Amino acid sequence: MRSFLHYLSVAIKGIFMGAANVVPGVSGGTIALLTGIYQEIIDSIKSIGLSSLKLLFKGKFAEFWKSINGTFLFALTVGIVISFLSLAKLMQFLLERHPIPTWAFFFGLILISAYYILRDLKGLKWYDFISLIIGIAAGVAICLLSPAETTDALWFIFLCGAISMSTMILPGISGSFVLLLLGKYAYMMDALGNLDITVIAVFIIGAIVGLLSFSHLLSWLMKRFYNATLCFLSGLMLGALIKVWPWKEVTVAGTDIPLLPGSFAGEPHVASAVIAALCGIALVVVINTVAARKQKSEQV
Repeated sequence: MRSFLHYLSVAIKGIFMGAANVVPGVSGGTIALLTGIYQEIIDSIKSIGLSSLKLLFKGKFAEFWKSINGTFLFALTVGIVISFLSLAKLMQFLLERHPIPTWAFFFGLILISAYYILRDLKGLKWYDFISLIIGIAAGVAICLLSPAETTDALWFIFLCGAISMSTMILPGISGSFVLLLLGKYAYMMDALGNLDITVIAVFIIGAIVGLLSFSHLLSWLMKRFYNATLCFLSGLMLGALIKVWPWKEVTVAGTDIPLLPGSFAGEPHVASAVIAALCGIALVVVINTVAARKQKSEQV
């Protein structure tokens, strides 16, 4: 029988996971690995299926709650939600008041995250490299061909929740990165900061649906095509770096066009952008170094 203090520690770990997923490039899955709860999260999510839902529909609520490890998932969710709500205002402020160093920080985070994913892959085949190239092309195409501002319709918010939350469980892939790719990162930070209940509720419903459905597909892909899947996701991250490039302008067609720092009038803030990018890189290096040491100590 687990104690209250145990579930309190789970909630605290959820806070750290939530903080990681608010920042594009830092994965909540990596934090889960670091804090030793990754496998329990995956097992708990997978346990929500037909057999457990039958218990719920039969009114066997206690058995249902136990079968899905409900108290663990509840404590984790509370921690993640607390983190989302508390950090959203900060990210909203930084994007509005200090956009160039903030985007540069994200750029460094995503660049080094893609490097770590590719570095750890062993025994790559020729088709894995093709998957990487396809991922890069897809990332570039999505950023250049899609409008800078996507629709605010609730169906799209639902879709964003489903996709971003599904990728959140993958170590190295950030849910916030997916929101950036879909053009809804700043919008969701604003919704969280202003407690827009309708938008938040639709996003959460989409997130739940995504976890219960798409997570199984991701799990299947990871088991059968591990290297190819991660190569594609890494390529997607690298191709989408143009989305977070600090200096860009929006064309009449609504797409972001990357610019060199000195190609437009005004202060380019190059020094602050470089420092911010290096801070982002350093953050991921520290997290991955600590996580690697923890894994080695557990294997001994």
